Amino acid sequence: MGKRFDAIVVGTGQAGPALAARLSGAGMTVAVIERHKFGGTCVNDGCTPTKTMVASAYAARIASRAAEYGVQLSGKAEVDMKRVKARKDAIVAAASGNVEKWMRGLKGATVYRGHARFLDSKTIEVGDEKLQADRIFLNAGGRPLIPKLEGIERVPYLTNQSMMTLKALPEHLIVVGGSYIGLEFGQMFRRFGSRVTVVEMAPRLIAREDEDVSQAVKEILEAEGIDVRLKAECLSVQKESNGLSVGLECKEGAPRVSGTHVLLAVGRMPNTDDLGLDAAGIALDKRGYIEVDEALRTTNPGVWALGDCNGKGAFTHTAWNDYEIVADNLLSNAGRKWTDRIPVYALYTDPPLGRVGMSEAEIRKAGLKARVGKRPMTRVARAIEKGETQGFLKIHVEETAGGDAGRILGAALLGTGCDEVVHSLIDAVYARTPVAEFRRRVRIHPTVSELLPTTLESLAPLA
Repeated sequence: MGKRFDAIVVGTGQAGPALAARLSGAGMTVAVIERHKFGGTCVNDGCTPTKTMVASAYAARIASRAAEYGVQLSGKAEVDMKRVKARKDAIVAAASGNVEKWMRGLKGATVYRGHARFLDSKTIEVGDEKLQADRIFLNAGGRPLIPKLEGIERVPYLTNQSMMTLKALPEHLIVVGGSYIGLEFGQMFRRFGSRVTVVEMAPRLIAREDEDVSQAVKEILEAEGIDVRLKAECLSVQKESNGLSVGLECKEGAPRVSGTHVLLAVGRMPNTDDLGLDAAGIALDKRGYIEVDEALRTTNPGVWALGDCNGKGAFTHTAWNDYEIVADNLLSNAGRKWTDRIPVYALYTDPPLGRVGMSEAEIRKAGLKARVGKRPMTRVARAIEKGETQGFLKIHVEETAGGDAGRILGAALLGTGCDEVVHSLIDAVYARTPVAEFRRRVRIHPTVSELLPTTLESLAPLA
């Protein structure tokens, strides 16, 4: 027999700590298990460190453009990577330490350090300890996916985790993967001073997005001196005397790209392969994610899966929403479902991309008749004043049976501050707000958000 608890929470990413606190606050005894760093991916390897370094890269970019703003620097601005890393490390350490302090201070909670593994449907082993509970919550997270490239086992490579441990600037960084993680790191290190090449197998960058978004982001990156190679097939890696090279078969360009460092940014995979899930009767899908129902309950009715390990969002904010769904259903019988949420996320290049709701491809797939409003950032006063006019605002609207503009279906906002501006549309999409009603509301001037109603003044049919 093991130690009995009312609940066991495995992992301290975005969902686990808040859930443990909510359950302990309701009078339950809770075991919290963490095998490595408190705070999970977001705090240690994701949002917190990357956005800290993005801020440093933005400062470097503004410094290089200082003269455009009438600011004269006494000399050329230079990036000190050791100080960039030290700033990032300090912020991460504080955030992770706060999560650990929070968990250890919870009344009725006991923290266990080590790897969790199921022995049966209600028992988990951590080191020499055996813990039992009728309710178990998995917040096991994910890790970088290492692609099976020819020669990869013979070449030192970087992932999003090891990338942030560098103390010196790569001379030439090759980024394999032209999606969200790869583009953020690519632009970041270009601004720090590295030469950067982005290699992508698809015909365009961030293929999940609309074509005009992909093209605009590509142009923004290329304007900063980043080399983009698309349709790169048959990828291979080999060691060279002064670094490494990546082999690729593209319709255009050289068949090999030589560099000093390679970053693998082709996706992530869930941490589900060593949890003993079979012993607990917990099923995985073909990609290794834990199968869950609409309430995030697994095939074992006493176990729930939250965050990256369930494959239902892979964002910090969706993991937090997972916690809210599970806690509300358990403690208040709220009947909440993860399928009720609308896709919302951002790409943290500069300028950032804010996304909500349906893309053009999703609108067409759903068979909806729609219109689109679009406005370049060169016609947004706030962007002009800031000297940051790259990108555009684009909003999709459903066309009613009578031919009028109906509810807002989604938006792609690429421009200065658009990771925040997009929130002006999130509630409207959830509420199915008609365009006419959305346009009546007064907004602050001068902001980017004030131009959203203006963007909806001239709607054209979606091609």
